[in-house]
Amino acid sequence: MLLRALFSFLALLALPVLAGAHASAAASPSSGAGGSVPSTTAATQEATPATLWYFWREGCPFCDQAEPWVEALDQRFPDLTIQKVGVTRDPMAQAVFVRMMEERGRRASAVPTFILDDEVWVGFSEPLAEDVENAVAARLGAEERSPSTGASVLDLGPLGRINVAQQPMAAATALIAFVDGFNPCSLWVLGVLLAMIMGTGSRSRIAAVGITFLLVTATIYGAFIAGVFAAMAVVEQMGWIQVAVAILALGFGLINVKDFLAFKRGPSLTIPDRFKPRIYRGGRAIREERSLPATLAITVALAAGVALVELPCTAGFPVIWTTLVTEAGVQGAGFASLLLLYVGVYLSVEIAILVAAVVTLKATRLQERQGRTLKLFGGMLMIALAVVLLVDPTLMETLTGSLAVVGGATAASLVALVVDGKLRGRGREARS
Repeated sequence: MLLRALFSFLALLALPVLAGAHASAAASPSSGAGGSVPSTTAATQEATPATLWYFWREGCPFCDQAEPWVEALDQRFPDLTIQKVGVTRDPMAQAVFVRMMEERGRRASAVPTFILDDEVWVGFSEPLAEDVENAVAARLGAEERSPSTGASVLDLGPLGRINVAQQPMAAATALIAFVDGFNPCSLWVLGVLLAMIMGTGSRSRIAAVGITFLLVTATIYGAFIAGVFAAMAVVEQMGWIQVAVAILALGFGLINVKDFLAFKRGPSLTIPDRFKPRIYRGGRAIREERSLPATLAITVALAAGVALVELPCTAGFPVIWTTLVTEAGVQGAGFASLLLLYVGVYLSVEIAILVAAVVTLKATRLQERQGRTLKLFGGMLMIALAVVLLVDPTLMETLTGSLAVVGGATAASLVALVVDGKLRGRGREARS
């Protein structure tokens, strides 16, 4: 806190000096400079009709996309001063960024960020670029650019516009959420619940209990992911956070692969055995004959407890995903849409299991071998994503890159399964 206050005080002293520098004198993303804040005079700021502040950092893919547009904007509006400030490793620049956002009632959470007078834009997309250009034109009294009306632009009213064609994280979100949906902990609990209530023989009751259970767990899971994203947004400017998350993901992945080879020996990301009797008791309470509202109330309580208990088992992929989304500069409505996509795809696996149980009146419990296999696939993908975070996070921002990462992890898992099968076969032959 003391260090941040010092930086903020220095930034306050520096703002009159910083405010008037033109983009040609500033460090730019393409220049590879460390992001130091340029100096100028207060007189220049007074003579400048308008100043657009542009905060960026090295390695930010959306900053790379924004750079050509920023240069074109500089050419289109000669009277506009574009103040480029890199926040990668410059504490003074970071303090300026934080202070300017706080003065406008906002939080310095991601880059690129553009500030014109009291208006703030975070991220980069075609609709956002149009909004900035129109604001600049209005400020300078120039002709405004017509809003984009292409089919790829989704108008969300007060939430803004989303260019669907410029949401490369959607593919990565769907793939990660789909793999996350095969989480052994969640599938085991759902199997136990369905097995407990299957004896009622009532499809409507099974469906009501199952849907209630899934809605409660999905709500808590979504709230957890949103909380992780908010935390990532707070510390996003700290360069070490990406490395820390990569190391955490690598640890999660290695533990899951270890569980495939030596289940529950040593560290293990599973539901602790001490909680399983309580889950069984909750399942039996749901099975007892009572009114449907009372049964659903018990289901809500059980689902909430289970969701909290299994978080250590399911937290790996959300932490990795929120880091990738933060790295891509997705904010606001864009993040909300990706979060809904994540939760929806994650639930699709359990919804399919529930539908099959309602139709057939049969419930299949997840066996240990199946759980270990799922842990192998999940662990391999976590390891692959950890490497991506360390080497090049932008790889997950294209469909080709996302498929390559998931395909590589899947191929490695299949090889491990084949090798493990052969070794077990030789072991059985040797014992016989």
